[in-house]
Amino acid sequence: MFLESYCYNDDEMNYKDHIEKALTYIEENLKNDIDLSMVAKVSGYSNYHFLRVFKEVTHLTPADYIRKRRLTEIVREMGRSERPISDIAFEYGFNSKENFTRAFRSEHHILPTEYKRAGNSLKLYDRFKLETESLSVTPDIVNLPSFSLTVYPSDEDYPPNFWNKYNCRKLSKKLSGGAICEDFGACIWNHETQKLDYYIGIRTDEAFGDLSGTINIVIPGGLYAIFKTPPATHFNFVNTIHATWDYINTIWLPKSEYTRTGGYELESYIEASRCFSEKIYIPIMRRSG
Repeated sequence: MFLESYCYNDDEMNYKDHIEKALTYIEENLKNDIDLSMVAKVSGYSNYHFLRVFKEVTHLTPADYIRKRRLTEIVREMGRSERPISDIAFEYGFNSKENFTRAFRSEHHILPTEYKRAGNSLKLYDRFKLETESLSVTPDIVNLPSFSLTVYPSDEDYPPNFWNKYNCRKLSKKLSGGAICEDFGACIWNHETQKLDYYIGIRTDEAFGDLSGTINIVIPGGLYAIFKTPPATHFNFVNTIHATWDYINTIWLPKSEYTRTGGYELESYIEASRCFSEKIYIPIMRRSG
């Protein structure tokens, strides 16, 4: 992580020390009112420089970062406590149940009560780390036969929010007729819309339930690199998935002898297993030359 190359004075070049102080102050005061002017003062920056540098480093405004951190800690507390959701939310600064529900739904596109019932993994925001941990995953290179998926087209721009809906509404069992099946997320770049098309569903040969609202897509056979995400927990599963995708895109593919074919890329796991590990399938071919 680094800042864009425009002019900084010597003090600004030590941004890590400054932002670390701000992050620590925020963590210590998540349950208190946080004045951004005070955070800037603790960091050693003026308000203007603090807002600019904080967003450059974390890719979030301080207000967004604080909101996401509070929602994350509320989710953690919901998972380990039987306290009323409204009590937990109030402890973290949400002055009404309605305000919390609105913030939670805006972040995850499901209701807090839906999450509480389903217990699915959410995209959470842990304390930002200025030094990221290295990750390495060795894929299996295999030839797969073609197969078909029965899937729902995503109505979300952000796939984790579509997974939230899919899991909370128990759409996997709706498709299968009640059986526990492996769920697949399939994505492909749409050159006409210049957007990623994303789908979630199960293998067509396991789809014996209510198929309304679904389509069938054919996954071509061929050579695939199959990655298994590192061990994770309920709370960091989605972040681990994202870290694995980042590793594939920024490290493994550029350094490997393979390139993408441009076909459907897949991620799959069994929600009911609670193993918090998924497989990522990348269709590949050898680089020319």
